[in-house]
Amino acid sequence: MNGGALAGRGILVTRPEDQAIELAAAIENAGGKAVRFPVIEITGRDRGVVADEFAALPAADIIIFVSRNAAKFGGEVCTGARAVIAAIGPSTEAALAARGLAVGIVPEDGFTSEQFLDHPSVADVSDKNIIIVRGESGRELLGNELQRRGAVVHYLSAYRRAIMRPSRAAVAEIDDLWRRGGINCTTVLSVETLENLLQLLLPTTIDMLRDTPLVAPGGRVIQTAVRLVPGLKAHAASGPASEEILAALVDLQNSGQL
Repeated sequence: MNGGALAGRGILVTRPEDQAIELAAAIENAGGKAVRFPVIEITGRDRGVVADEFAALPAADIIIFVSRNAAKFGGEVCTGARAVIAAIGPSTEAALAARGLAVGIVPEDGFTSEQFLDHPSVADVSDKNIIIVRGESGRELLGNELQRRGAVVHYLSAYRRAIMRPSRAAVAEIDDLWRRGGINCTTVLSVETLENLLQLLLPTTIDMLRDTPLVAPGGRVIQTAVRLVPGLKAHAASGPASEEILAALVDLQNSGQL
């Protein structure tokens, strides 16, 4: 992949600015051009407030981190807890390990709430106190299912997500670059990112997006993309990690679809 597998191809990277660095570098090391257009902004909540909220919760049997951002902004607060630490997927596990937290539960395969719920360690959680560390809002599937299995579930909000507000000039520049053939594929890593992207792009750009391959991890993102942009050719990566997104891009290039 380092020999120019993506030579001459422009890839739209929609991740938050600080989180786009790794994926952009992988694309450019493979000979491509990473076109950065962050559509979501992640900010941590006040650490003292989060720490106070965590201290006010009942002692947890299991603490589940739903994302790398949950680990980044909530991991330090939970250091020292006697609970079993759980991660939704390998990227979250790595982020927790970097903060000195040993992960006891992580899916062998996958990175979604549905795949996490298949882990035998959460098959029976009757009378367990579980804290889910997440953003200020998020999917309720994980918490609802754990409650159905008998757990007492509490949420700890460690960060906020907000749509980015690029200038009109920046949005017009993306449209112009796309029109000139400078964007050959779009990468989107979450449903919220996709929704933000569609809100920010010009109508003419969305028309070009429809004719441009899109790479995303997980069936839920793919299904939403196809529903919101009929005719879009969406391709699934094996996961959200940079190397997994890159592998999907290279596969598309090798198959002549990029």
